[in-house]
Amino acid sequence: MKLKATCSISVYVASDCPMIAMLRPRSGQNQWIISERYEVQPPVPVTEYVDSYGNLCQRLVLAPGPTQIEVEVLMEVARELTVTPDAPHTPITELPSEVLQYLLQSRYCPSDKMLYQALDIIGDAPPGYAQVEKIRAWVHDNIEYRYGVSEATTDALETLAHGAGVCRDFTHVCIGLCRSLQIPARMVAGYLHGLDPMDLHAWFEAFVGGRWHTFDATQDAPRGGRIVLAYGHDAADVAFISDYGFQPLQMNDMRVEVSAPDEDPAPSAEAAPAGG
Repeated sequence: MKLKATCSISVYVASDCPMIAMLRPRSGQNQWIISERYEVQPPVPVTEYVDSYGNLCQRLVLAPGPTQIEVEVLMEVARELTVTPDAPHTPITELPSEVLQYLLQSRYCPSDKMLYQALDIIGDAPPGYAQVEKIRAWVHDNIEYRYGVSEATTDALETLAHGAGVCRDFTHVCIGLCRSLQIPARMVAGYLHGLDPMDLHAWFEAFVGGRWHTFDATQDAPRGGRIVLAYGHDAADVAFISDYGFQPLQMNDMRVEVSAPDEDPAPSAEAAPAGG
């Protein structure tokens, strides 16, 4: 299916501010760029590099005052997710070398402290996809989706204690639980068609049956129509904007729209709290 995604961000800085953005998708196995537009006003020099996770990163220095960043992409993406209920656990000895890093605990996913919780959740589910789906379903059913509960520093254990959070929090819990069972899991940031309210979104992938599979604990059923912007261990690796100025960057407005070309655009998110 074809998806059109637009993201408009208004920011303000009081002095020159180095910034790294992850707002451009890459073509890959499940998505292909048909066209794109990336504009910064007022114009500043922008360079780009690929980070260790394969993400496209835009590097620029914002001038003092307001800046508007606008991105528009037209993508060909998978309409349906691949669901493989009987995909087995992939032994560590058979994991590709580049996947091994996603077994490690990370800042927001302290998987070394989550094994007993994971074992309680999975019950007698066979190792592999079935265990990941048990985790996804448990988080969906037992964590309340609610703004204002978590902060930028909230980790998976704190979300479990609160019993509530937003998409990044749901994703951190799922990733931590999967890794505790020696299932590689990584965070994904991007767009989801039909998300309500519309915003940049986060979900996760787990490596079972010799490949990555997509899971989303905020949804009650598998949903395609996704555009991936970034992969990483957790939210620290997939931030769509990271500023390095002496004075913090002030975000004044962010609007996100995702639509199929033959449909009316979904309502835009006007300065909605980040979290999807």
